[in-house]
Amino acid sequence: MSQPFSERPVRAEEIDRDLLKQGIAKANIPALLMVLYQMTGEQRWLEEPYAPKRSPGLDDNDSGQLPEKVQGEIRASAAEAIDRWLGGAPLAVPRPGNAELAQMLSVAMTEEVPEEYGDIIAAGMDYDKASGLDSIESAGKTAIVIGGGVSGICAGIELNNLGIPYTLFEKNEDFGGTWFENRYPGCGVDTPSLTYTFSCRPNDWSMYFPLRDEIENYLLDTAREFGLYESARFNTHVEEARWNDTSERWDVTVTAPDGKRETHSADYLFSAVGILNIPKYPNIEGLDRFAGEIYHTSRWPSDVDLAGKRVAVIGNGASGMQVAPAIADEVESLTLFARSKQWAAPFPQFRKTIPDGVRYLMQVVPLYRAWLEQRLSWTFNDRVHGTLFRDPQWKHPERAVNKINDGHRRAFTRYVHEELEDRPDLIEHVLPDYPPFAKRMLLDNGWYRTIKKPNVKLIPEHLARVEGSTLYSSSGETVEADVIILATGFQTTNVLGSYDIIGLGGEVLREKWGEDDAAAYLGTLVPGFPNFFILLGPNVGSGHGGSMIRNIENQMHFAGEVILSASNRGAQTVEVRDKVYEDYLRKIDEAHDKLVWTHPGTENWYRNSKGRVVAITPWRNDAFWRMTRKPDVNDLKFEQDREEIVKKAQSS
Repeated sequence: MSQPFSERPVRAEEIDRDLLKQGIAKANIPALLMVLYQMTGEQRWLEEPYAPKRSPGLDDNDSGQLPEKVQGEIRASAAEAIDRWLGGAPLAVPRPGNAELAQMLSVAMTEEVPEEYGDIIAAGMDYDKASGLDSIESAGKTAIVIGGGVSGICAGIELNNLGIPYTLFEKNEDFGGTWFENRYPGCGVDTPSLTYTFSCRPNDWSMYFPLRDEIENYLLDTAREFGLYESARFNTHVEEARWNDTSERWDVTVTAPDGKRETHSADYLFSAVGILNIPKYPNIEGLDRFAGEIYHTSRWPSDVDLAGKRVAVIGNGASGMQVAPAIADEVESLTLFARSKQWAAPFPQFRKTIPDGVRYLMQVVPLYRAWLEQRLSWTFNDRVHGTLFRDPQWKHPERAVNKINDGHRRAFTRYVHEELEDRPDLIEHVLPDYPPFAKRMLLDNGWYRTIKKPNVKLIPEHLARVEGSTLYSSSGETVEADVIILATGFQTTNVLGSYDIIGLGGEVLREKWGEDDAAAYLGTLVPGFPNFFILLGPNVGSGHGGSMIRNIENQMHFAGEVILSASNRGAQTVEVRDKVYEDYLRKIDEAHDKLVWTHPGTENWYRNSKGRVVAITPWRNDAFWRMTRKPDVNDLKFEQDREEIVKKAQSS
């Protein structure tokens, strides 16, 4: 069994004791208690009077709600235990059992964490490192990866581990994907930095919730560290990927940087284009004849100067709530067309930097970093999942889906009233009339403070038409603008981006799916499309919160195991069986029918034109992790199986 925390990343004589002391003094008490227990083996650190108490707010509960005297005792004891460990003392509890890990997290979170959740804690803390994928270098297989964002980087890293040479095609001039393309003011992630990190490459983040520049730099550095640039071709647009029945390989047609068309072939094909890829442009009368400048948030020019301009922002989703506060003090006037209302939670760590001492503590004591990450993973991932089920006995479905969800509604409503107590006229324009979490839950990036500013006007309607520089709302209200910012999001149900996938017998994947009804087994495999893997595919994103990187890593692990299964059987091709695919889709739909995202009368970008949830998963994160550990070979159809079917058909 691997014991990753037995190694000391910094030699004792090289430790900056003052900086380490500062870190322990500001460390998160619940996470520090877990470290204390593993270093000392003393059960008392998980019990009264040291066990943390529940925080009344949504912060990280750094104090554990404990008296200063008790906090001081914990920090002093932690300093002694860490010093002994740095001096060579082994961990008293080097590898807690999975059930014990769940119990420890329950103590740290001051709430019940399911015992089975210990499996994903163990994986997240890298205790099961030995179960990684084997190399199949001798098999002589090759792969093509389409896309160089988070999914493409993850694919490249895993293919390197498998020993499979690959070519990665990226339409942009560098890696980064959505973080390369989205450069608008205020752009950042709404997931804690520790969880928005590849499990194979921890990072020294400067902020609890980093902004896009730091994220992009991390992605580019990761691509460099793992040698991905050697296999990448940039400014190359994929036009089509077609299965060749004769060679049993994928032929991928691309437009190279010089404008010429080329065809490349490989055994395996990975679609890593993601779902936040193609901008959604609203159909607004006269928008194409606007007298000023129009910028979509995902196509932000580098030379934009908004100083002294009259600016209108269309949309108040995640990008709208980020860009508006970032530019409000720069522009002459800011008009916000906010047709829909959004739930936005308090964000106490907005633009908050991680103290230098705490950053140093995480580097010197990886066990502390690991427990801090596990706390954040539970808080922003699965903590809320159990509260999102629609209770058929609940008497107030117009405002919530169950009793706990109604409690969330009251808390978020109270927050809105507190933020706008000096502008009660705005409350009716921003307070949603649907259950919390029925749409993507947003974090308040200063949105409520912004809409109160004297140069800001909130119009709770959609922009109906544009005439010259005059903008008309649906009720006829007018406003003059020099710049229109489209914070209107992406075509999230368009999973493949702008290229076509043609599988066995010339079947086109878009036609198999229909206009916006993408589906895949575990978000990854589609029957009739052998050796083809979709990353961040249908029903993979997490609607109840959390880092998409973890689910992408789960998918890529699963894809690697599928490839290994084919290699072990000497099979040239592998795909999922039709019945397995269909059964999985049925389970997905049945699960979503019980959850908040299909609540009657609610619209969200997770659903397609038929109302089916396409973008996000109904599963808890540990459930999806288990599903992607090892494929059942009976769920897969290998080359030999297809040949047997053909022979039987010919003989009959």
